[in-house]
Amino acid sequence: MPKEKLNILESRCVPLPLENVDTDQIIPARFLSATSREGFGENLFRDWRYDKTGNLKPDFILNNPAYSGKILVAGKNFGSGSSREHAVWAVYDYGFRAVVSSFFADIFRNNALNNGLLPVIVPEKFLQDLLSMVQKNPETIVRIDVQNQTITVPASGQSHFFEINPYKKECLIKGLDDIDYLLGLKDLIASFESEKNR
Repeated sequence: MPKEKLNILESRCVPLPLENVDTDQIIPARFLSATSREGFGENLFRDWRYDKTGNLKPDFILNNPAYSGKILVAGKNFGSGSSREHAVWAVYDYGFRAVVSSFFADIFRNNALNNGLLPVIVPEKFLQDLLSMVQKNPETIVRIDVQNQTITVPASGQSHFFEINPYKKECLIKGLDDIDYLLGLKDLIASFESEKNR
């Protein structure tokens, strides 16, 4: 299933200055029965967003109308715990297109890249500065340039180069998943097979 193309992302941010956020906090296990990727966003951080009676907790950041945007700025070690792909589905379905942190669990990072969600790894100092800026001014804009692999805060001039697998970078920019990418190579594959069998 093709994803939204992601090359330049300019957006406000939602700050989540918590470390070691695991996949069970991102999407609790009781919501994993569905196999479709849609609909998981409503249960993103379910136990933090809602009380036991199903009412929104006004003190949780996602319930604060001052904060919005397509970039989630999270504390160190985001996405640890089980390997559930549903955690990425929930973050993406909620509307985020990038998550910024100083460290991601490997499985979460790979699942994110496979599902059109960009994990941006930045130094701890950059992360803390960004969290502070966004918390003080919810209208702070962040610019992520996937092609040039940079994340920039125009208001402060701070910028950082981030690493990304070249293949996954191409998939993000073109809005492709692994199957779409392979299908795009079918003419080259057919040509190769034809040459080989001559």
